[in-house]
Amino acid sequence: MLTVGVDVGGTSVRAGVVDAEGEVLDTARAPTPSSDTALEETVAAAVRELAGRHRIGAVGLALAGFIASDRRTVRFAPHLSWRDAPVADRIAERLDLPVVVEHDANAAALAERRFGAAAGASTTVFIALGTGIGAALLIGGELYRGTHGVAPELGHVRVVPDGRPCPCGKRGCWERYCSGTGLSTTALELLGQDYSGSLLAREAARDPGRITGQRVAAAAREGDKVARRAIADLGRWLGEGLSLVADVFDPELVVIGGGVSESAPLFLDEAREHYARTVTGAGNRPLARIRTAQLGEAAAVVGAAQLARDLVCD
Repeated sequence: MLTVGVDVGGTSVRAGVVDAEGEVLDTARAPTPSSDTALEETVAAAVRELAGRHRIGAVGLALAGFIASDRRTVRFAPHLSWRDAPVADRIAERLDLPVVVEHDANAAALAERRFGAAAGASTTVFIALGTGIGAALLIGGELYRGTHGVAPELGHVRVVPDGRPCPCGKRGCWERYCSGTGLSTTALELLGQDYSGSLLAREAARDPGRITGQRVAAAAREGDKVARRAIADLGRWLGEGLSLVADVFDPELVVIGGGVSESAPLFLDEAREHYARTVTGAGNRPLARIRTAQLGEAAAVVGAAQLARDLVCD
């Protein structure tokens, strides 16, 4: 049976037809609108486009936000308009198909467990480094979602008291230092010092908005000294967070995904070394294996589609 996974992001809606082996057979994409009704119709239209070319049995949605434990209601999504919205029921009514909703990091973690880097691991923490940090916890291959469906919100663990302000309302959250946004912020802070020979410095002088996390990573590959310092700082903060994760969950495996993970060769060794030095009991305990994700940006689509398949089979 074929199912559709839909990754509903703040800027685009990406849908894919997925088979039982996790292969994405066909895709559709559209910009993310701002209102509830328009967003639901955009999701439905993407699914209808794919259903016109394939026989579809169910639909799974993946998005960044708080999802109720029944996987039908979106309580809050910071980059979308849904608030306490029965999204699954509304879209199911439009499509006349079963629909399930899940947090995008949870969906990606399930996909990596079934088809990718987390296969066979007993306890896995999945960390998605993107604009912010998404996270998921798998125990015995099953998601741990907490009492209200919002665990584990690792990106907003405070690592720097009175640190950088975060859109969540706190200051010093881990994702303000260890994410694409954190990488660009660190680079801009470093550029406030004397780095006149840096290519990034010349670019920032023309337009600071060009100093994105992707641009910093690219400049680091080119040998730019500011970019390399910013990347090293990200690696250190990733290691710091991993030591906290290990202290709390003691996982067998940590999988690093999200867009920033594409640049993992630049920072993952530093992160591993910092984690090994700072974890409680360093030198006297086993360390979690740390791997990069295998499914790339398709992970949330594949995981949501797999959840939809499980829904229909049950």
